[in-house]
Amino acid sequence: MARTLPRPTAVTPLARDMAALGRLVRNRRAQSELRIDDAADMLGVSKDVLSRLENGRSVSLDKLFKVLDGLGLNMLVFTNQQTSAVLDVVEPPAAQASEKP
Repeated sequence: MARTLPRPTAVTPLARDMAALGRLVRNRRAQSELRIDDAADMLGVSKDVLSRLENGRSVSLDKLFKVLDGLGLNMLVFTNQQTSAVLDVVEPPAAQASEKP
């Protein structure tokens, strides 16, 4: 069966858990129009590693950073207090409200 591409969606840049981080990675792959096997080859990781990451399961930090770098993504770490101010800059408050669980 042919592998299909995921569709890009609007996602918040805030990843509070592995599931949210996986959504960000999958969304970036979708924006790049890469099938998972092609992306894994390009990134130098196995398809299993990329699939685990996109599905919110743990992967080693070196693999995580390899994937993020290869997809043109970066990770920033903020205190809880700083997060609100940063999100106000990168996404409108109305979008934040719709993303909260």
